[in-house]
Amino acid sequence: MASPFQSFCYTVSLFFCFWVSFIYSTGLVKASIDAMSTKIDLSLSRPNRIYRPSEPLEGKIVVKSASSISHYGIRMALNGSVNLQVRGGSAGVIESFYGVVKPITILSRTLEIRPSGKIVSGTTEIPFSITLRNPKEDNSERFYETFHGTNISIQYLATVDVMRGYLHKSLSATVEFIVESDKADLLNPPISPEMVIFYITQDTQRHPILPELKSGGFRITGRISTQCSMLEPLSGELTVEASVLPICSIDIHLLRVESVLLGEKIITETSLIQTTQIADGDVCRNMTLPIYVVLPRLLTCPTVLAGPFSIEFKVAIVIIFQSELSRLHPKSDPLTPRLWMAMETLPLELVRARER
Repeated sequence: MASPFQSFCYTVSLFFCFWVSFIYSTGLVKASIDAMSTKIDLSLSRPNRIYRPSEPLEGKIVVKSASSISHYGIRMALNGSVNLQVRGGSAGVIESFYGVVKPITILSRTLEIRPSGKIVSGTTEIPFSITLRNPKEDNSERFYETFHGTNISIQYLATVDVMRGYLHKSLSATVEFIVESDKADLLNPPISPEMVIFYITQDTQRHPILPELKSGGFRITGRISTQCSMLEPLSGELTVEASVLPICSIDIHLLRVESVLLGEKIITETSLIQTTQIADGDVCRNMTLPIYVVLPRLLTCPTVLAGPFSIEFKVAIVIIFQSELSRLHPKSDPLTPRLWMAMETLPLELVRARER
């Protein structure tokens, strides 16, 4: 007579055999194997993935499968939105509870690329061409340019789905494409950069500085663009006329200023995009130093002043003087004024112009 433990093991074995037979008969294992042996990729026609609203988004859907698969249709979805959020550091306690603002929809379209059918084994390429701006709809909707910021993100995605039914996992692939302004909306070149003359002295600083800088003084002059084409570098020049202390470095900070409307309050945050060093160490007095800053594409866009949000930019000229304090804090926050630091911040308007 079998013991209770042997009876239990026998029951478990029967249940396991029944379950294996069930999943094989229903095709769940085969569906899992098919999903692992089939890959889908979305390839755009342009390597830089840059398109304009009036242009077609072209490319091909690449399906690699070890065996033929049936499907219930191949669909493509185009989505574009402005995603807004407010972080706790830039808002109060009440605003933090509503940190994510409802996204602003720019583009939302779904199209059928192929009806239901079968994809043969091997590699299958399915071409597609979709105009971003629907010609049958009102063209007053504005396509903002792609931008990735701290609190504001403007993103456009293309997603393809191969619908495979209940027992099979659908195949899906997503790729981001970059949107730039239509040629009809661009300014005609050449865009002459608006140059602003600046000077930095101990008297122009709004924060405390070292006593020796305050008494001995310094004077840095120059000029820099405050309106710049996205296709051109930010340019200018700088001259150190006098300084009581040796200079450690001169940096150009590119800043973004993101503002989000939250209820009846506007939350604004300034963050650093990139830093370009134009001088390392003490420089010769009265020697002109060139300013040449290449704008990063995905982290900048033409200046936007919309109702629910705005994207603006600033440029900061930062001079760090050699002192004991600067050596003790070599990795301090570049946006926080320090005793051994002098700076000048100017507004910067970015525009999109036609290519020459």
